[in-house]
Amino acid sequence: MNDAEFLATPALGAVTGLRHGFFTRRGGVSEGPWAALNCSLSGQDDRERVRENRRRAAGALGLDLPALHGLTQVHGIVVAEVEEAGWLEGQGPRADAMVTRWPGIALGIVTADCAPVLFADGEAGVIGAAHAGWRGAVDGVLEATLAAMERLGARRARVIAAIGPCIAQTSYEVGPDLREAVLARDPADARFFAAGRREERWQFDLPGYCAARLAAAGIAAVEVAGVDTLAEEARFFSHRRRTLAGGGPIGHQLSAIAVAP
Repeated sequence: MNDAEFLATPALGAVTGLRHGFFTRRGGVSEGPWAALNCSLSGQDDRERVRENRRRAAGALGLDLPALHGLTQVHGIVVAEVEEAGWLEGQGPRADAMVTRWPGIALGIVTADCAPVLFADGEAGVIGAAHAGWRGAVDGVLEATLAAMERLGARRARVIAAIGPCIAQTSYEVGPDLREAVLARDPADARFFAAGRREERWQFDLPGYCAARLAAAGIAAVEVAGVDTLAEEARFFSHRRRTLAGGGPIGHQLSAIAVAP
C-alpha cells in the first residue's frame, strides 16, 4: 500500500509526461515528532523509516527510490545539475536547487516552512526544483535555477513554476533584519510586508515575494498553492510552529518533480 499524500498544481499537472507532487506529512511510517512522512535524511529520525517514506513518495510518482535525488540544503543560491548517472542517496551536493534534462530522474527538496518551488519547460524536457527560504529568495536562488535550466536548453518564456505549501504571511512574523535585507535589494518590495502585531515586527509574504520574483524573471506562468504550513499541523511540518512550542526535533515534507522515463 502506498498512501503518501501529495498536492499537485493544475498548470504543472497539464504538462505531458510530467510528474510532480508537494507531499504532506501524511502517509509515512515515522513516529513521534517525525510522524509520519518525514523525508529528511539529515535529521534524527530513524534512517530506515525515512528511506521507506522516500520510497513511498517516489512510488507515488511512479518511480523507484533510486530515481529520487536530494541535496544538502544550506540556504544559498547554488544550483546543481543532475546528470544521467545522478548520485547516491544522501550524497547530494551542498546546494539549494537542482535541474536536469534526463527523464526518470526526480528532483526532490525538503522544507518545513520555506517555499518549495518546482519548475518545468515541457517542450525542452528540462525541469528544476528549488528550496527558497527568505534569504535564498532575496539572494536569487529562483533566478539562478532559471539560468541553469536555460543552460540545458530551456526557455524561460516557456517555463511554468509552482510554489508549494509554505509559511503564509499571516503566520510569518519577522524582525527588522529580514525586512532591511529585502528592502536593501528593492525598496518597492515593502509591499510584501504588513504591519505586525508587535512593535518593530512585520508579517512577510514569502510566497507572494517568490511569485513576484519569478514573474519579473519573465516566465510563462506562476502557480501558488496558497497553503500555510504553520496553520495546518495535521498536514505539514513547520519550523516556526516547532520554535513557538519551545523547540525539539522536527520532520520535513518533500516536494518532487520528474519527467516520466
